[in-house]
This record gives sequence, C-alpha cells and structure tokens, in this order.
Amino acid sequence: MSEERLSRSRAIGGAHHLLGQLVGRWAGVTRTWFEPGQLADESPTRGRIRAVLDGRFVVHEYEGSLKGKPLFGMAIIGHHLDAGRYTMAWVDSFHMGTATMHSEGEARASGFSVLGHYDVPESPPWGWRTELTMPTDDKLIITAYNISPQGREDRAVETVYTRQPE
Repeated sequence: MSEERLSRSRAIGGAHHLLGQLVGRWAGVTRTWFEPGQLADESPTRGRIRAVLDGRFVVHEYEGSLKGKPLFGMAIIGHHLDAGRYTMAWVDSFHMGTATMHSEGEARASGFSVLGHYDVPESPPWGWRTELTMPTDDKLIITAYNISPQGREDRAVETVYTRQPE
C-alpha cells in the first residue's frame, strides 16, 4: 500500500477519514436481546476509540455490564484499501468466549456493515452482522444482528454512544 493511497483515503469522505472521526471517548447505553423482540438487558457502557499504526486502524475498547455482571470487549477496525472492504476483529468477555471473530463488509451511509461467523456446538455456524453508523460527529450507533443458519436475522445488541469530553 502506498502512502499516497492512504493519504487519499484520509481525505474527507474516505474510509480512513471515517475511522479517524471515531476516535475519542464515548458513553451511552447498550441494549441486549436473546430472543427476538424481548429486551433482556439495558445497561450503561463506556468506550474509547483510539487510532493505531499511523491511523491505519482504530481500536475500540469498551466496558459495561450484562445482567449485572461486568462485560469487557475490544475490536480492531480497519479498511483494506486493496480489497475496498472494512475489516474488524472482535473479542469480548461474554459473546465470544475465547474466540476471535473476523468480519468484513462494505461502506454504508455514515458508516459501514461487516459480517462474521461464530461456532455453536452441534450446529452450522451462525452469522453476526455489525453495523456502525455515525449520524453526527457526537453520536455513534453500533448495532449487531444474530443470523441463524437458516438466514433469519434478529437484532442482538445495540449501543448508542454520545461523544464525551477528552
């Protein structure tokens, strides 16, 4: 990858420009659904997004709770210039256990959507689609959808963040 291509991607409207806009401290609410349409938990959450490797990637670290128990997670998010796709590697202390989920996807209005898969014992892999939308400079919405092996997609987790002062 040339520095010139990365520089163009950092220009307004470029993929790395969006990643740079995510950098900061965030606070909000995370909602979790285990069954379609039945809210299982709603709790406060805090996150920090920082640029790494000269802005090639951002790291999203977050903490909150689920049903009163602490929850921690981390995602490395980037944009592969050659493939023209957003990429994400995600781990957390509840959903992923000891696995890492790798997801890839496309730009969307004010953000992007990536798709990964995870293993369920005695079942074909399930899908997990994550949408990141930044409707304003100070609002960030991260919504994840669980996708059954048969293709049914249901909202699983949604975090609505507001940017916090540094």
